[in-house]
Amino acid sequence: MQEGSTPALLVNEIAPRVHNSGHWTQNGCPTDQFEQHIRAICNWPLGATLRHNDVTMTNLIGDEIHQIPDVLQHGDIPHIYGKSEARPGRKMGHINSVFAYTKK
Repeated sequence: MQEGSTPALLVNEIAPRVHNSGHWTQNGCPTDQFEQHIRAICNWPLGATLRHNDVTMTNLIGDEIHQIPDVLQHGDIPHIYGKSEARPGRKMGHINSVFAYTKK
């Protein structure tokens, strides 16, 4: 590259998919990010995204998947990915904890 020229953008991979940071929408919005993604790539009208609940999301990593019975006792909502084997560091699912929405 010559001095003063515009640097090139190198792309290793493009993965058009939803992101982990939006999994809370499964229990917090009328249209979750998964449905919204399908609507967008099919050129369908997008759904409503107004938040109706506050939600915190917690990943289940490795053997944490075995916490599901405790999660169910607290009323939290587990989302299990169906992976056959729990390994250290492997994301096995996540838990959405739903709270009443409070407008700030």
